[in-house]
Formats: sequence, C-alpha cells, structure tokens
Amino acid sequence: MIKVYQKYLISSFFKTLCIVFFIFFSLIIILNIFEEVSYLKDTDTNLIFPFFLTLLNSPSIVYETFPFIFFISTQFLFIKLIDKEELDIFKKVSLSNFKILSILSIFSFIISIVVVLVFYNLSSNLKFIYLDLKNQYSKDNKYLAVVTENGLWIKDEINNNINIINAGRISSETLYNITINQFTKDYENFNNILADEANIKNKKWVLRNVSSSSGNTSLKKTQNLIFESNFDSDQINQLFSDLSSLNFFELDNLKKEYKKLGYSLTNLNIHFHKLISYPFNLTIMTLFGCIIMLNIKRNKSKIFHLVLGTLCSVTIYYVNYFSSLLGENEKLPEFMSIWLPLLIIILFCSIGLVRINEK
Repeated sequence: MIKVYQKYLISSFFKTLCIVFFIFFSLIIILNIFEEVSYLKDTDTNLIFPFFLTLLNSPSIVYETFPFIFFISTQFLFIKLIDKEELDIFKKVSLSNFKILSILSIFSFIISIVVVLVFYNLSSNLKFIYLDLKNQYSKDNKYLAVVTENGLWIKDEINNNINIINAGRISSETLYNITINQFTKDYENFNNILADEANIKNKKWVLRNVSSSSGNTSLKKTQNLIFESNFDSDQINQLFSDLSSLNFFELDNLKKEYKKLGYSLTNLNIHFHKLISYPFNLTIMTLFGCIIMLNIKRNKSKIFHLVLGTLCSVTIYYVNYFSSLLGENEKLPEFMSIWLPLLIIILFCSIGLVRINEK
C-alpha cells in the first residue's frame, strides 16, 4: 500500500503539475490566438472561429512543452518543500533524498505514459481537424499532395491548368512510373502524359521515356520532355513533415504506404523514436530538476532557482532539437539522434546523485 508520505509527495507533485500545465496552456492560447486572427484577417469568418482554431491547435503545442512543464513543476515542488522545511522533516523520519527522487521519478514515468498514449493521440486528432479547417482558408490550397496505397498524388495548378500527378515511387530527386492528367479550369481533360521517371530537382521537371495523348490523337512518344510544376524535390520531401497530426495507428499506416512508395522513412522513424523516448525524456527532466534543487544551497533566491532551471531546460531542449536535425539529415543514425541526448543527461544525473543523501 502507498504510505502517507508517498501519497503526500505524489499529490503535491500532481497538483503542481496541473497548475503549471494550465499556466502553459493559457499562455499558448493567448499567444496563438493572435496568430490565428492575423491569418484570418482577410476572410469573412466570425470572431469565434480563430478562438476555435486556437483550442484545436493548442494541445499539440502543449505536448511539445511537457519537458518544461515537468521540470518547472519539480522546481516549484521543491521550493514549497524547502520553504515549509518539509525536507528536514522527511530526514528526521529517515526518508532519504534518494527515496524522494525515486517516488517522483516513478510517478513521472507513469504520468508520462498517459501523456503519450492519451494526450498525444487526442492532440494529434485535434491537430488534424485544425489543419483540415485552416487549409480551407489557405492561399496555397490549390497545391495539394498526399501519399496513399497507390503512391504519391499531387494536385498542381499552373498556367491556368490543373495537373493531377501520380507517381508510383519516389527516390531523392526522382519520381518513377508517372501519370499526369491535365485539365482546364472547368475540369475538361485535354492531355494525358505517361513517363518512366522524372528528375524533379527544380520546378522544371525533366520527364524521360514519355508517352502523351491529347484528345483523340494517338500516342506520341518522346525521349525527354520539360514539364513545369509548382513543386520541386525539396518541397515534396518536406510535404509530410507535420507528423504531429497523426495518431499511432495513422503513423503505422503511413509507414506502410511510405515503404510501398519508396519514400524516405527517416523522419517517420525519428518521430516514432521521439514518441517511444518521451516517457523517459519527461522522467529524466523530473529527475534532473530534483538533482538541481537538492545540489544548490538553500540560501539562494527562488528567482535564481527558476532562472537556472529555465536555462537548463532550454539548453536540453535545443540539444535534443539539434540532435534530431542531425538524424533527419542522416548525419547521425536515427536511433542515436534521439537517445544519445537522453543518455548524456542521464550521465549528468548520475554525477548529481553522488552523495545526494548528504544534501
């Protein structure tokens, strides 16, 4: 059974976690609503719609800030324990600092699993609705792309024509097994193009082994054909970077579709590693916060504790961010780009745990 001191620590930490969470959530809503109002200022939407979009988008932003939430919550908890001299009381009843760290870390890990399994899936579904609604007011909604079990599909409006493009496979700067159906603004089909492959390094694609037909004319075959598009390889490779709008099942399905298409799985694998490592990430942030608070002299001001903690958490965030970028650019293996920063933080925590009970 959970002992009284365990209940007290857990309930105190949970209350602090909830307070900090709602503070972050409120700040994100306030900051994000201005962006939505600015985005929709030239549309005929009512005043409630930007606020509705903000509510849909805010959970996914909050999800990214959970390391800060856990870290700052830990700091506030220890500030409270120090102010009320409860750490000294715990020592008198033979409750060591290491035991306190263990209780908070285990509880953080449990909450972190709930965050990933429940909160992430909820926020991703809301994010998908948010993107779907916002795209209706986007100036670029005439340029659409999606991956399905039938390959890559692109809707591209250029030169007063609508091009529906399908590619069976993609590799770096090349599309393979391409079908292009060209329509007028009134969706009257006037030309169809088949090509074995296309170099899409820039927006003037070079189609190879081309067969085309226009109206009732017979197939015309050419070796090479220049085809203008609004897309190039960089844009296409970045089309599906917003993976936060997909839940676990959708991510798994997308991975299968990427494999069929021959599309790079690097970003998707890195995203999976982030999700798997997130409970460990949040737990380590809690542990790191505990160690910092216990290793700093108690006569330091609260502002000093908060500023130092914020600097540490921001530094850790950017270390994780740059490491994941190295993984996306294939400078580091996918696994290492996510787990290496966590291992480094664990090493620092291990150093801080030395003689922690003497603090």
